[in-house]
Amino acid sequence: MASLKRWLDQKRHPWKEPGHTGMKAWKADKAQHSHLYTYDSLPERAVVLDIGGFEGGWSDIILARCPTATIHIFEPHPVFAERLRAKFQGNSDIHVYEFAIGSKQDRLSLSDSGDASSSFGSDGTQGYDAEIRPVSEFFEAGNLKTIDLAKINIEGGEYDLLPGMIDSGVIGQIDRLQIQFHLFDPSLVAERDAIRERLSETHTCAWCYPFVWEEWRLK
Repeated sequence: MASLKRWLDQKRHPWKEPGHTGMKAWKADKAQHSHLYTYDSLPERAVVLDIGGFEGGWSDIILARCPTATIHIFEPHPVFAERLRAKFQGNSDIHVYEFAIGSKQDRLSLSDSGDASSSFGSDGTQGYDAEIRPVSEFFEAGNLKTIDLAKINIEGGEYDLLPGMIDSGVIGQIDRLQIQFHLFDPSLVAERDAIRERLSETHTCAWCYPFVWEEWRLK
């Protein structure tokens, strides 16, 4: 049934082909474990950004590999943020922020769709209102100099955040960057291409499964 749904989706929305191709390769390569979760090389007391924390599962994986890591978790959804605070309350090196980071100060309306909660496609009738703070201000206020690893999975917010990181220069402070680009409409294919071109000025793409996950390393 799932394969039939994907086939129908491709027929109705041919512009989604890059995402379907990326997911097919991702599954064939079992890349979640062979590529994404390769964190054994993290240094002692690594500084990590979990941008799009949801229930904290990814941060759990980081702590299993690097128990001394300092992790900054960004989760604008108030229900998930509260759960994260409760989950990590015994670890003073885990910091949970109930706001999003982006290119500028702003607000967003979040749908209430579990791990797919997003400002994309929200009709404003349900969900939550959340704050966006400038990423450059967060780096400055936290006196962040070097980030060993940053994960970005924010349901479309990457198209605002990444240009903000690049324009402000903080992108050059991130050693390793894992990004999940989302494909909600045809224009985002070109937007992703433009962001990747700018990223290539400071980082090298280590591996890529389009619109699934990709990783960039500081040059």
